[in-house]
Amino acid sequence: MTTIDPMIPSAFRVEKFIKDTHDTFSLELSPDGHGRRFSFEPGQFNMLYVFGVGEAPISISGDPHSPLPVTHTVRVVGNVTRRMSRLKTGEAIGVRGPFGSHWPLEQSQGKDVVLVAGGIGLAPLRPVLFHIMKNRKEFNRVSLCYGTRSPADILYKHEFIQWETREIEAHVTVDHASKSWKGNVGVVPSLTPRALFDPGNAVAYVCGPEVMINFTVRALMEQGIREENIYLSMERNMKCAVGFCGHCQYGPHFVCKDGPVFRYDRIRGIFHTAEI
Repeated sequence: MTTIDPMIPSAFRVEKFIKDTHDTFSLELSPDGHGRRFSFEPGQFNMLYVFGVGEAPISISGDPHSPLPVTHTVRVVGNVTRRMSRLKTGEAIGVRGPFGSHWPLEQSQGKDVVLVAGGIGLAPLRPVLFHIMKNRKEFNRVSLCYGTRSPADILYKHEFIQWETREIEAHVTVDHASKSWKGNVGVVPSLTPRALFDPGNAVAYVCGPEVMINFTVRALMEQGIREENIYLSMERNMKCAVGFCGHCQYGPHFVCKDGPVFRYDRIRGIFHTAEI
């Protein structure tokens, strides 16, 4: 999709509403009109506008090889996302985008790939998994380390079998286990030693709460992955998506325009600075 003005939302319709967890849902959206095209790179986001309520930046969580309907996975955290959670099939929503940088999949070919996600941080990495499944021979070993608050908060449960059939090794942990949970209990960084990779030929993509990212980066570097081969998705405070408003300024960068995906060594100096 190409918009004349990136500040003006284009009309889309809700084609499908999927309830993922108690506070998370996915929207499949189609352009309101024939002949409209849309494409995106894994890691990019759209600005979704609920008419009469407001706008929020939401990562694209669908298949980049089948971009329509465009899929967004949303967690209810405020007025806009709460109203989104009440949208019905056929209702209108505004879409601006796609915006931002993306995961460096072309540069990752021929390497081991380690994906580390916390909570809804799996959503921006899901397009990476779609791409790898479609182009599996272009990558070496692929590992996913994923953590949530509880077993009930695990996203895309039905897709884990698909990933494993394509030789994507998946490790899952939860903060609080239920009686029926037989898996790992603990924080996400504790899973990284289980991932199989050659640190000299590996790239890592990390997305989740910043405190999780911080400890994950430390764990990966302790295992030998170089800082220039670690990529982070820093999604925070985005309002305009084009670097005008300044809400998402991050040191010399704007998260909406220069990110959300950053190479760790390029933001290392500000990543560890409080309240920036």
